[in-house]
Amino acid sequence: MRLLLVEDDRLLADGLASQLEKAGFSVDTTKTAREAIILGEQEDYRVAILDLGLPDGNGLDVLRRWRASKANFPVLILTARSDWQDKVNGLKAGADDYLAKPFQTEELIARLNAIVRRSEGRMQSSVKAGHFELDENRQSLKMEDGSEQSLTGTEFRLLRCLMSRPGHVFSKEQLMEQLYNLNESPTENVIEAYIRRLRKLVGAKTIATRRGQGYLFDDTV
Repeated sequence: MRLLLVEDDRLLADGLASQLEKAGFSVDTTKTAREAIILGEQEDYRVAILDLGLPDGNGLDVLRRWRASKANFPVLILTARSDWQDKVNGLKAGADDYLAKPFQTEELIARLNAIVRRSEGRMQSSVKAGHFELDENRQSLKMEDGSEQSLTGTEFRLLRCLMSRPGHVFSKEQLMEQLYNLNESPTENVIEAYIRRLRKLVGAKTIATRRGQGYLFDDTV
């Protein structure tokens, strides 16, 4: 799941990115309002963390630009400001949640997962499709017989992407966008290799290939 982190504190951003990647997110980071606007409008993010106090502008203006350009991914505002009016202004501008600094990383990740779940129309911290259930907290896959299979970070991100929209065909390019950040340069062969590994878990028919189009998770098998 691809995430945009807009934070000008380099140490905080680096530490957060590391923790978010462990939690199953593919993270792009920027410290400026200008770049944040461009990335939010051009890239396919599932969620964003947005600091209000940026060196070249106000995070609320960034959020307003995103919403005006129909960039509708969920946004969690992260800021040192604790005034209630800032919270109200952020929510009015289109934010989905608000967290003031200092904060616990565990709470941040829990809030992110919650707003993503709401955006996908589900309430539980798991993704169910067909005979399988993906646990976001444990990054594991519950099989039809009740057994549980641990997943690597990339396996988890790929399976979550496919299972979150069963029956939807994802191209290799779309999957790569969700699995890797802008600093990584994987090849399409990497996607094929992970698809083969996941098929060993869920079955070749469950992750179906649409020739010339991509892959889909078939929850009717």
